Amino acid sequence: MANFKILLVEDEKLQAKATKEYLENAGYEIVWVENGASAIKAAKKEAFDAIVLDLVLPDIGGNTVCKYLKQDKGTQNIPIIILSARGSAKEKVAGLETGADDYLSKPFDQSELKARIYASLRTKVLQDELREKNRQLEEVLLQMEKLAMTDQLTGLLNRRAFLSVIEKEFSRSERYHHPTSCLMIDIDHFKKINDEHGHNAGDQVLKEISQVMLNCLRKADTVARWGGEEFIILLPATAKKDALIIASRVLSTISKFNFSSLTGQVTVSIGLAGIPEASIDTTEKLIAASDGALYKAKADGRNRIEIA
Repeated sequence: MANFKILLVEDEKLQAKATKEYLENAGYEIVWVENGASAIKAAKKEAFDAIVLDLVLPDIGGNTVCKYLKQDKGTQNIPIIILSARGSAKEKVAGLETGADDYLSKPFDQSELKARIYASLRTKVLQDELREKNRQLEEVLLQMEKLAMTDQLTGLLNRRAFLSVIEKEFSRSERYHHPTSCLMIDIDHFKKINDEHGHNAGDQVLKEISQVMLNCLRKADTVARWGGEEFIILLPATAKKDALIIASRVLSTISKFNFSSLTGQVTVSIGLAGIPEASIDTTEKLIAASDGALYKAKADGRNRIEIA
């Protein structure tokens, strides 16, 4: 437990000097202050592993200092040992109720104080380790959740994640009676790209098209990889006539883009559907309508947009 930093709050100079010297000989780094205001200031400014706090101080009582530090997010995890000449059960209960971790009556044996500090620090170390492990676990869980929702190649949402988004947006659209549009997008002649340039080149095209689409969209819009060379875009609060403008931007930008893995033009076909529409009352029907429009766009020559 050596090299731990302890804040000693004691206004009696002889007592403070003796305690400070004893704890420093035990290997602790001791910072000594004489009043409550200085204790709060020091605890918020420096990182302490424990606080030894006298109950009776010239300005602010030890219980008040303890309560303040335990309510502050930056200092609430520092163990506090209250020292007091008032050793009644009532006084001890009052101190512990303010958040103190331990209570030691004056006069006290220095070795007992050292033992109580050791016990408090041991508990703090275990709690800190537990908090760190919990933090690491939360990071792993968040990463796993992200991986479960993300297409590994493009970094876009995957089909599963998109279905969750569209369900929520569809319900919101019905509740507030605002339009929502959906674009189904397919890369034209993608098999030919893979056959002539290799799958690595095809993967690079998928990545770059993903970024192009993201750059064409608003923050509220959602784009996902639907599967293979197909993508899907959800445009909340967007009527079909406005969605057509966005779809045209995507179509034009992709056709003019210089892909790093191949020469020549890459184009896409887009199917557009939207609500409100009498025949579309579920997310499945909205997706199917945009997919049907995509099929027509491909059948009619590709590199075009069809509206359901």
